[in-house]
Amino acid sequence: MEWQRQLDNYCERTSPAFWAEPVNALTNLAFILAALVALVALYREDRRDAAAIWLILLVVSIGIGSFLFHTVATVWAALTDVLPITLFIVSFLALAVRRFFAAPWWIALLVAAAFLPAAEAASAGIGDLVGDGLNGSESYLPALTALVVTGALLARRGHPAGPPLLGGAGLFALSLVFRTVDAPLCAALPLGTHFVWHVLNGVLLGWLVLTMIRYGKPALKPA
Repeated sequence: MEWQRQLDNYCERTSPAFWAEPVNALTNLAFILAALVALVALYREDRRDAAAIWLILLVVSIGIGSFLFHTVATVWAALTDVLPITLFIVSFLALAVRRFFAAPWWIALLVAAAFLPAAEAASAGIGDLVGDGLNGSESYLPALTALVVTGALLARRGHPAGPPLLGGAGLFALSLVFRTVDAPLCAALPLGTHFVWHVLNGVLLGWLVLTMIRYGKPALKPA
């Protein structure tokens, strides 16, 4: 693999320079701020929760990885962007199954493990149908679907995490719109719209971690 190959995936980038995407790069501060807000909330809960700390660290990693991708813009930098996002998705899903649905750990891990190949197959199928029409956003549709389904099931059960997760799904859908239209609107908006995706996703991830902290406290005894 050509690890040092330069990538030019977003409207704002017009050269291979480090600061060719200043707005896309700097708006990754949204993830760092979201992690700090979640950390303060956890501190105020006055409890130790290794899983919540893990999610918070992943949010920080997402911000750092995305910053690298929008500055260095190489194949290896793209991996630092994608891998923390993938880890956050499967980690949050496993914790949601464990803590919101009170499932045993083996079921939570099985669901998370099954999600990855299912999501890959679904995004590939959607990509075959629409081509470049979604600007790569099809890879996030399985995660959006999982969030909607999880939120809906919890809301139906009367679980307090249901409405916040559904609200997060709505925010996720909106952020995907801005990610998708970045390239098509490039001629009219040279800055692009990808930076809005960063800001909204910073809010989204912070919101999801806060939801886990507030409504997904560790079980007092094993299920």
